[in-house]
Amino acid sequence: MNVASPAISVLDLVPVRTDQSTADALAATRRLAQVADQLGFRRYWLAEHHNMPAVAATNPPVLVAMVAAVTERIRVGSGGVMLPNHAPLVVAEQFALLEAAHPGRIDLGIGRAPGTDQVTAWALRHGGGGVEDDAVARFPEHVDNIMAMLSPNGVGLRLTGRTHVLRATPNATSVPAVWLLGSSDYSARLAAEKGLPYVFAHHFSGRGTAEALALYRDEYQPSADHPEPRTFLTVNAVVAPTQQEADRLALPNLRAMLALRSGQPLHAQQLVEEVEESDLTLERGDLARQMLERWVIGTPESAAAELRALATTFGVDEVMVHPVAGALRGTPTDCSPAREQTLSLLGAALA
Repeated sequence: MNVASPAISVLDLVPVRTDQSTADALAATRRLAQVADQLGFRRYWLAEHHNMPAVAATNPPVLVAMVAAVTERIRVGSGGVMLPNHAPLVVAEQFALLEAAHPGRIDLGIGRAPGTDQVTAWALRHGGGGVEDDAVARFPEHVDNIMAMLSPNGVGLRLTGRTHVLRATPNATSVPAVWLLGSSDYSARLAAEKGLPYVFAHHFSGRGTAEALALYRDEYQPSADHPEPRTFLTVNAVVAPTQQEADRLALPNLRAMLALRSGQPLHAQQLVEEVEESDLTLERGDLARQMLERWVIGTPESAAAELRALATTFGVDEVMVHPVAGALRGTPTDCSPAREQTLSLLGAALA
C-alpha cells in the first residue's frame, strides 16, 4: 500500500511535569486538543493509567468529556478504557452519554491491560471491577456485552427466571465507534474474530507490529458495521525546526520511559534542563537506543517522511502520534508549547 500522506491523530497521556499541578496538565491538554482540532487531525484519544506521578490520564470518560466540550469537529475517544478495571455496564453508560452529547464524534477504545502496577490493579478491581483473573478471562464476553448494551435494543440478562433488558441509555440514536487496542496478538485475534477495528500500540511495544496487523487482516471476519478490516498504529513523536532541538525535547520522556522499563522510582516528568543537568548514562545506553529507534524524532521534513514510510510499511491510512516533546525552564505551566509545535509542524509538513 502506498500512502502519500496518512491522516494524523493524537494520543495523549496528559503528562505532568515537575513544574505543573494536575490542573496545569489538564489545561495543557485542552489547549493541545484545540490545536489538533484546528489543524484538522482525525481523532484525539486519551489513555488510562493509574498511580503514576507523571501521568494525569486516570479517567478516560471524564477526559473525553472535557476535550469534546472544547473542540468542534475532531473525534474524541479513549486510548483506551482498560476494561478489566471496570464494570461493562458502567463503561457502556459513560460512552453512550458521551455519544449523545457529541453525536458522531466519540470513539470507545478498549484494552485488556491493567494500565498500572499489580497493587493498584487490585485496588481498582476489588469490589465493582471484580476479581482480576476473572475480569481478564471474561474480557471477550465483556466486550460483547458493552456493544450490545450500547445498541438501541440493549442486551437481555436472565435472572430469577426472568429476562431483564439492560440499555446503556434510554433512547440511543447513535453509538460510539468501538475499537480494540493491544500490544500483542491477543487483541488482534479477538478484533478479527469479532469484526472490530483494531489499533496496535506501536508507541509502547514497537515489536511485533507487522505480525499483529497481518494476523488481524488474515483472520478478519466481516461484520455488519465493518465489512473490511480497519486498523492504524501509534508512535511517539517529537518534531522541531532542527534535529538538535528535537533530540533535546525528547530527553524528558525518554528518561521517564527508561525509569519505567528498568524498575526505577517514578517521578513527575523532568524539564529538559533537569535531565541535562543529571547523569545522562541511561540516555546513552542500549535500552535508550532501542527505544529511540521506534520513535519519530526530527525536523518536519524528516518526521513527515518517517510517518509516510510507517503508513506504507504497515498498510494504514492513519497514524496516531503520541507527542512526547518535553518542556524548557520558563515554559508557562498551563501549556505544552513543544507538544503543540510537534502537531503544528507535522500538520504543515503532511498537508
